[in-house]
Amino acid sequence: MDTPGDTSAQVLLDLEALIKTHVANIDTGKSELKKLKEMLTSALENDETYRLHNEEAKKSAKQKAATKYQIIQQQQNRELDEKIKSLSTEIKELDTALSDYLREYARMSGTNEIETSDGEVREIVYVAKLVKKSSRAK
Repeated sequence: MDTPGDTSAQVLLDLEALIKTHVANIDTGKSELKKLKEMLTSALENDETYRLHNEEAKKSAKQKAATKYQIIQQQQNRELDEKIKSLSTEIKELDTALSDYLREYARMSGTNEIETSDGEVREIVYVAKLVKKSSRAK
Protein backbone atom coordinates (compact mmCIF):
# COMPACT_ATOMS: atom_id res chain seq x y z
CA MET A 1 0.00 0.00 0.00
CA ASP A 2 1.29 3.45 -0.95
CA THR A 3 1.74 6.03 1.73
CA PRO A 4 0.65 9.61 1.07
CA GLY A 5 4.32 10.59 0.77
CA ASP A 6 4.89 7.94 -1.89
CA THR A 7 1.88 9.16 -3.87
CA SER A 8 2.99 12.79 -3.62
CA ALA A 9 6.49 11.84 -4.70
CA GLN A 10 5.14 9.92 -7.70
CA VAL A 11 2.88 12.82 -8.69
CA LEU A 12 5.86 15.16 -8.47
CA LEU A 13 7.99 12.83 -10.61
CA ASP A 14 5.17 12.51 -13.17
CA LEU A 15 4.75 16.29 -13.24
CA GLU A 16 8.49 16.77 -13.70
CA ALA A 17 8.47 14.29 -16.59
CA LEU A 18 5.51 16.11 -18.14
CA ILE A 19 7.32 19.45 -17.84
CA LYS A 20 10.47 18.00 -19.43
CA THR A 21 8.44 16.55 -22.30
CA HIS A 22 6.73 19.88 -22.92
CA VAL A 23 10.04 21.78 -22.79
CA ALA A 24 11.49 19.35 -25.35
CA ASN A 25 8.40 19.72 -27.59
CA ILE A 26 8.56 23.51 -27.36
CA ASP A 27 12.29 23.51 -28.18
CA THR A 28 11.69 21.22 -31.18
CA GLY A 29 8.81 23.42 -32.33
CA LYS A 30 10.90 26.58 -32.01
CA SER A 31 13.70 24.98 -34.02
CA GLU A 32 11.27 23.95 -36.76
CA LEU A 33 9.64 27.39 -36.71
CA LYS A 34 13.04 29.04 -37.13
CA LYS A 35 13.81 26.87 -40.19
CA LEU A 36 10.43 27.63 -41.76
CA LYS A 37 10.81 31.38 -41.16
CA GLU A 38 14.27 31.29 -42.74
CA MET A 39 12.83 29.53 -45.79
CA LEU A 40 10.07 32.13 -46.13
CA THR A 41 12.53 35.00 -45.65
CA SER A 42 14.74 33.53 -48.34
CA ALA A 43 11.79 33.26 -50.74
CA LEU A 44 10.85 36.88 -50.07
CA GLU A 45 14.41 38.15 -50.49
CA ASN A 46 14.72 36.35 -53.82
CA ASP A 47 11.65 38.14 -55.20
CA GLU A 48 12.66 41.36 -57.00
CA THR A 49 9.31 43.15 -56.49
CA TYR A 50 9.35 42.42 -52.76
CA ARG A 51 12.96 43.54 -52.48
CA LEU A 52 12.17 46.88 -54.18
CA HIS A 53 9.12 47.49 -52.00
CA ASN A 54 11.12 46.57 -48.91
CA GLU A 55 13.81 49.13 -49.78
CA GLU A 56 11.15 51.81 -50.31
CA ALA A 57 9.58 50.92 -46.96
CA LYS A 58 12.97 51.18 -45.23
CA LYS A 59 13.54 54.63 -46.73
CA SER A 60 10.06 55.73 -45.60
CA ALA A 61 10.67 54.35 -42.12
CA LYS A 62 13.95 56.25 -41.85
CA GLN A 63 12.26 59.44 -42.98
CA LYS A 64 9.42 58.88 -40.50
CA ALA A 65 11.89 58.26 -37.66
CA ALA A 66 13.85 61.40 -38.51
CA THR A 67 10.66 63.49 -38.58
CA LYS A 68 9.52 61.99 -35.27
CA TYR A 69 12.90 62.76 -33.72
CA GLN A 70 12.70 66.39 -34.88
CA ILE A 71 9.20 66.80 -33.45
CA ILE A 72 10.14 65.20 -30.12
CA GLN A 73 13.12 67.55 -29.81
CA GLN A 74 10.76 70.50 -29.45
CA GLN A 75 10.71 71.53 -25.78
CA GLN A 76 7.05 70.80 -24.99
CA ASN A 77 7.19 67.45 -26.79
CA ARG A 78 10.46 66.48 -25.10
CA GLU A 79 8.81 67.12 -21.73
CA LEU A 80 5.84 64.96 -22.76
CA ASP A 81 8.19 62.18 -23.88
CA GLU A 82 10.05 62.30 -20.55
CA LYS A 83 6.76 62.20 -18.62
CA ILE A 84 5.61 59.22 -20.68
CA LYS A 85 8.83 57.31 -19.98
CA SER A 86 8.72 58.19 -16.29
CA LEU A 87 5.09 57.17 -15.90
CA SER A 88 5.68 53.92 -17.82
CA THR A 89 8.55 53.04 -15.48
CA GLU A 90 6.43 53.88 -12.45
CA ILE A 91 3.56 51.71 -13.69
CA LYS A 92 5.95 48.77 -14.26
CA GLU A 93 7.27 49.15 -10.71
CA LEU A 94 3.72 49.33 -9.33
CA ASP A 95 2.76 46.20 -11.30
CA THR A 96 5.72 44.32 -9.85
CA ALA A 97 4.85 45.37 -6.32
CA LEU A 98 1.18 44.54 -6.89
CA SER A 99 2.13 41.05 -8.03
CA ASP A 100 4.04 40.51 -4.78
CA TYR A 101 1.18 41.91 -2.70
CA LEU A 102 -1.39 39.73 -4.48
CA ARG A 103 0.69 36.60 -4.00
CA GLU A 104 0.95 37.33 -0.27
CA TYR A 105 -2.75 38.27 -0.03
CA ALA A 106 -3.77 35.00 -1.69
CA ARG A 107 -1.48 33.03 0.59
CA MET A 108 -2.74 34.71 3.75
CA SER A 109 -6.44 34.88 2.85
CA GLY A 110 -6.72 31.52 1.13
CA THR A 111 -8.71 33.04 -1.72
CA ASN A 112 -7.83 34.03 -5.26
CA GLU A 113 -10.32 36.89 -5.48
CA ILE A 114 -10.29 40.46 -4.24
CA GLU A 115 -12.80 43.26 -4.47
CA THR A 116 -11.27 46.52 -5.66
CA SER A 117 -12.27 49.93 -4.30
CA ASP A 118 -14.66 50.41 -7.23
CA GLY A 119 -16.60 47.28 -6.15
CA GLU A 120 -15.35 45.08 -8.95
CA VAL A 121 -14.36 41.54 -7.97
CA ARG A 122 -11.11 40.52 -9.61
CA GLU A 123 -9.43 37.15 -9.77
CA ILE A 124 -5.77 36.71 -8.90
CA VAL A 125 -4.03 34.74 -11.65
CA TYR A 126 -0.43 33.63 -11.92
CA VAL A 127 1.70 33.34 -15.01
CA ALA A 128 4.66 31.03 -14.76
CA LYS A 129 7.30 30.50 -17.39
CA LEU A 130 10.54 28.62 -17.63
CA VAL A 131 13.74 30.54 -18.39
CA LYS A 132 17.30 29.34 -18.58
CA LYS A 133 19.32 30.32 -15.54
CA SER A 134 22.01 31.91 -17.69
CA SER A 135 19.49 34.21 -19.39
CA ARG A 136 18.23 35.58 -16.07
CA ALA A 137 21.76 36.52 -14.99
CA LYS A 138 22.15 38.91 -17.94
